[in-house]
Amino acid sequence: MSEETSNVRWFLVFWLFVLSAVAFLDRVNISIAGSSIAAEFGLSDVHLGWVFSSFLIGYALFQTPGGWLADKWGSRRVLATGVLWWGIFTALTAAVPSSIPRALLFFISIRFLLGAGEAIVYPASNQFVSRWIPTHERGIANGLIFAGVGIGAGITPPLITYCMVRYGWRSSFWICAVIGVIAGAVWYLSARDTPEEHPGVSATEVATIRSGLTMDGHRRSEALVPWERILVSKAVWAVTLSYFCYGYVAWIFFSWFYIYLAKVRGLNLKASEFYAMLPFLAMAACCPVGGLISDRLTKWRGKRFGRCGVAVFSIALAGAFLVFGSNVASARLASVVLSGGAGALYLSQSSFWSVTADIGGASCGSVSGLMNMGGQIGGAVTASLTPWIASRYGWTASFLAAAALCVVGALSWLFVDPDLNLARATESFRANENMRARKI
Repeated sequence: MSEETSNVRWFLVFWLFVLSAVAFLDRVNISIAGSSIAAEFGLSDVHLGWVFSSFLIGYALFQTPGGWLADKWGSRRVLATGVLWWGIFTALTAAVPSSIPRALLFFISIRFLLGAGEAIVYPASNQFVSRWIPTHERGIANGLIFAGVGIGAGITPPLITYCMVRYGWRSSFWICAVIGVIAGAVWYLSARDTPEEHPGVSATEVATIRSGLTMDGHRRSEALVPWERILVSKAVWAVTLSYFCYGYVAWIFFSWFYIYLAKVRGLNLKASEFYAMLPFLAMAACCPVGGLISDRLTKWRGKRFGRCGVAVFSIALAGAFLVFGSNVASARLASVVLSGGAGALYLSQSSFWSVTADIGGASCGSVSGLMNMGGQIGGAVTASLTPWIASRYGWTASFLAAAALCVVGALSWLFVDPDLNLARATESFRANENMRARKI
């Protein structure tokens, strides 16, 4: 009688989806509560932009260190520690007293440190994917994980609005903090760094995982790729540039879409709450769909077509939606079309993370952390630049600037080699150097 095959990897992928949702709940909540915070502490939209940007600066700066920690210590402990950290700083956001002088400085500092803690979530998730998910399943796995982005950001407007109306804006941050701590505790108890360490993983599931990996996840001591090899890789910089453009566009929705609907398009609180959910629901739906399409096309035509081709098409399509949506007269139709742009953008999400898992090998946490740093720098730029452009040239110009970056982001994928593996390339380079040394 054959042993029953377990599916532990998919439960852990689901819980990474939950952590992804919690992460975006904790980071988007301030964009919904921003008007109430600004009114209580006397902050302008520009000041709010600084607060939004401070999170993204901390998030961007600690991407690469977070990825390195995940490579060195594994995803289980690093993720659990990170979730506890951002729960603490979410709670501290609510604890800032109304009478405190220079409140803006406190909000900037707290959000910066919150960003530093959240920086580990996706590099550590990608480290998990590299050790637990066969190559042919990485598109759908990453798609499911990043669907949490849309769900977390999508439930934020109604949840935060409900709490604000009934209990004040501070209550929403306390609730978000408690949810995060509980989710992190479940991850720590359920996860392990490799399939072999998990008591619930069957031998057949281990064999399935091992047969489709691009790195030997069993060898925890496997040498990491030297940073000089990562930093000279054209593919790494091309995907990082594309993710910068991606992050710029995505964070218009995370930081400003709710305020744009209320202040610019004139929708009331209830309508803004509903329509502000649409981009995030589109993201949640399109993430796994994009991952599934990417996996199928990769199996059919290879990674160049399945990973890079999907990314080029979807990012370019997002730009077209932004151009059309920003020029639509109807506020509600504009919301729907712009939400389509967010969904199209997120069709490409799994391509970024699947490719960095493949090319990074043992150092996929570091490689994906570097890439995600580019994305968050893009987000930090848009958090402050978008209202600046809007104040001088109008909000249509802000969306057109984002559409132009979609073109740059799509073209960048033409320079990505999805079949590159930095670990194998490094071993080959070292072998050639040793041969030269022996000849000399």
